[in-house]
This record gives sequence, C-alpha cells and structure tokens, in this order.
Amino acid sequence: MEIIYCDNDIVVCVKPAGVLSTDEPGGLPELLCAELGGEIRTVHRLDRATGGLMVLARNRAAASELSRQIREGGLEKSYLAFVHGDTPAAGELRHLMYRDKARKMSFITDKPGKGVQEAVLRYERLSYCPQREGSLIRVRLITGRTHQIRCQFAHCGFPLFGERKYSELNDPCKLALWSAELRFRHPADGRRLEFAKAPPNEYPWTL
Repeated sequence: MEIIYCDNDIVVCVKPAGVLSTDEPGGLPELLCAELGGEIRTVHRLDRATGGLMVLARNRAAASELSRQIREGGLEKSYLAFVHGDTPAAGELRHLMYRDKARKMSFITDKPGKGVQEAVLRYERLSYCPQREGSLIRVRLITGRTHQIRCQFAHCGFPLFGERKYSELNDPCKLALWSAELRFRHPADGRRLEFAKAPPNEYPWTL
C-alpha cells in the first residue's frame, strides 16, 4: 500500500484500481490493517475500478467527524478522467439517475420516481489529445451517486477510456478515472489538509 499520510486518527493512502474500498475480505481496510494494525474505518468510497486517494479513520471519533464533513460538504474530492471526444472547455452535468441493483449499473432518466436522485457534477477540460480524440478533464462531484461520473459522461457521448459497463469501445486499458485530490479538516485538531496524487504513468494518462 502507498501511504501518503498517517497519524493516530487518519490514514491517507492510494487505493489501487481493482481493490474494494469497503470492509470486505481483500478490501482496503483489511490491507491497511495488516500493514498498520489497529482499527481502520471507511468513511467514503471509490468504485472498485477507480484508483487514487482515499482517507480512512483509525478510530470511532475520527470516523464520526469525517462523516460529518462529508454530509456537510466539507470533504472535497477532485477526480481526473480521460474521456473519448472533445468536451466543452467546462460545464455542469445535471441529471436524474437511478441505480439498478440487480444489474449493478446506474441509468439516466427524465422522470422522477422511486429511487431516482439528482446527480450533479462540474468539470473543466485540461487538455485535448487529437491523436486519440480524447480529453483530460478534472471533475468535482456535487452529489455522490454510484458510478456517477462514468454514467453521466457516457450518457453525454463522452465515455471514459477503459469503460466496460457504459461503453462498447473496448479500450485496451484500465478505467481512466482517478481520485486525484482530497481536501478536508483534520478530525482531531481542525487543521486544513490537502493532498494530491498524479495518476499512474500508463496509458491513457501518458497521452
């Protein structure tokens, strides 16, 4: 495990793509517990296919305070994504979304209904690669729906590179979605903490 920061209350680490972020056999908490010992509590999630920065709590009090920050918007997360197509320079995506648990997929709908929730994100394009017709974008989630970034951009005609659920393009790479930045206050002393981590040096990030 790549650990970016660790003290008695929290640990900030890089979740590898393909590892569950939840407390299940082989999941991130178990891996961290084997390395650090003690208690590890998940307070936010990343999709299994998504890699990058996560903060986890090392005691109940820290977990409670970080969860409060998440509920009130005090824990800010920014993602990097590499998508097919030339996106607008910046924008906001706002859709109604529902989760099909049986199919383990999220879907955009135009009608309110049971289980339908609003999904909102903002993004900016950082660069465009004409050779691969792809855009590197930075995304900030306003809401935190399952598969939100993947589903919304695919719906708008900009599926992520490496997408298997919401695209049939069959890219020869992992899902190009990376948790790149975390900002929050330390749960014990209130210090403002900021962390950033670049995606791995592999395709399509090397474009």
